[in-house]
Amino acid sequence: MARLTGAQPVAARRWGCAATAFLLLLLTVQAAQKADLSGDATAATINHSLTLLQRLQELLQNGNGSDSVLRVRTATSDEAKVFHTHQLLLSLQSEVFESLLRNQSIVTLHEPPEAAALFEKFIRYLYCGGVSILLHQAIPMHQLASKYRVWGLQRGVADYMKTHLASESSQGHVVGWYHYAVRIGDAALQESCLQFLAWNLSAVLASAEWGSVSVELLLLLLERSDLVLHSELELYTAVEGWLGRRQPEGPVAERVLRAIRYPMIAPSQLFRLQAQSAVLARHYGAVQDLLFQAFQFHAASPLHFAKYFDVNCSMFLPRNYLAPSWGSQWVINNPARDDRSTSFQTQLGPSSHDAGKRVTWNVLFSPRWLPVSLRPVYSDSVSSAVQPVRIEDGRPRLVITPAMSSPDFAGVSFQKTVLVGVRQQGRVLVKHAYSFHQSSDEAADFLAQADLQKRTSEYLIDNSLHLHIIIKPVYHSLIKVKK
Repeated sequence: MARLTGAQPVAARRWGCAATAFLLLLLTVQAAQKADLSGDATAATINHSLTLLQRLQELLQNGNGSDSVLRVRTATSDEAKVFHTHQLLLSLQSEVFESLLRNQSIVTLHEPPEAAALFEKFIRYLYCGGVSILLHQAIPMHQLASKYRVWGLQRGVADYMKTHLASESSQGHVVGWYHYAVRIGDAALQESCLQFLAWNLSAVLASAEWGSVSVELLLLLLERSDLVLHSELELYTAVEGWLGRRQPEGPVAERVLRAIRYPMIAPSQLFRLQAQSAVLARHYGAVQDLLFQAFQFHAASPLHFAKYFDVNCSMFLPRNYLAPSWGSQWVINNPARDDRSTSFQTQLGPSSHDAGKRVTWNVLFSPRWLPVSLRPVYSDSVSSAVQPVRIEDGRPRLVITPAMSSPDFAGVSFQKTVLVGVRQQGRVLVKHAYSFHQSSDEAADFLAQADLQKRTSEYLIDNSLHLHIIIKPVYHSLIKVKK
C-alpha cells in the first residue's frame, strides 16, 4: 500500500475522481449498449469487465489517486492497519462511509480483532463487488456489512450462512450462528438454524458445539416434537452431560429436566436412571411426579390411563425417533424409474402395555403420479380424443397405510413423518420432514420441488432416494372419569 505522507496532491485527487467517474460512465454506457443492440442479429458484446475489476483491485492495492485514508485499530494492538481508498467508491456502497468522509479525509475506525482481520476483504468487496469467506469468517463479515450498512454484502453473508449449515466444521458453527441471529434480530436465519438443529439433533449431540448451547436454545429445542434423534434416552443423556458441564442454577436445571418426555423411556431404563444418574438424584424432587406418572403410563392400559390423565399434552407425544420400533429406513434406488412398495412393522404405542403389539404398514412410492387436474380426459371429438400428458407433469407420491385394523387401535391415532436424507458437504443429513396425520394417507406436497429425473438431483445420494419413515402413535382420551 502507498505510504501516507500528508495531504494528497491535487493532481492525484483529480485522478481518483476521474477514475471513479469513468467507472460510472462505463457502466452507464454498457447498459445503453445492451438496449441499443437488442433485436439486431449482428449485435455483439465486447466485455472487458474482468480487466476493469483487475484495474480496480490495483487501484486499491497501490493507492493510486487515493483521496481518503482509513486507519483500523483494535483494542488488542497498538498498531493500526492503514488503507488508502477513494471516497467516491466507498460512498457508492456505504452511506456510513459517505457520512464519515464528507468533511474529512482521514478516519480512524475501531473494530474487534476478528473484524479487523477481515477489513481488507471487506474493502475489496466495496471496490470489486465480490468476496470469498470461510465458515468462521461469516459472523465478523456480517458484522462489518451491518455496521457500515452495506446491504448487499449483509444479505449475501446471511444467505451464505443459511446454505452452509450442513458444512463440516471441527467445532461446529450452527449453534454460534443461531445465537448471533438472535442478537441481531435476524428471524429468518434464526429459524433456519433452529430447524437444522432440530432435524439433525443426533449429530449435534455428538459434536463439540453441544456444550455451547445456551439455556434459551436448549429449552426451545426441548419444547419441539419434531426433534430427530435415536430415542428420548439419548436426549436425556445429552441433557445430563450439558447440565454437568454448565452447572446452571437449580430452577434452570429443573426446567430442563422437566422438559424430558419420561413416558417415552422404557421402565427398565427409567429404573437405571434413578439408580445411576447423579443429576437426577440431585434434582429428584423436581421431577418425582413426572417419573411416577411415567411408571403409571407404562403399567396401565392406555385407554384406562387416558380416563384419568390428560394424554393430549406434549409429555405423551413422541418425537421423531429413529429406533427400529418407531419406523424404518427405505433406500429407493433409481427412484425415477417406476413405482415401488415396501412394508414394515412398528410397536402399537410407546406404553409398555403395548410392547408386544405390532402394526404392519404398507408404503407405496410413485415417482410420476398425476394429479386429477392433469390426467387424460376423453372426448367425443375425434380430433382431440386425449389431452397430451408429459411425464414431467407428474410429481412424486408417497402413500402410507396400515395393513390391518384392530380393536387395539381404539384411543390411538398415528402421525406419520417422512424424513428425506441428502448428502451435503460430505455428510448425510435431513433436508426435509413431511408430517401427516391418520386422516390422510399421504403428504400433499411430498418432494414437490424435487427433480428426481436428474442423477445430479440434490435429493439423491448415489442415484438413490434416502427416506426414513416414522410412525408416531398418539393417545387420546375417549371417556373422561372424574378423579
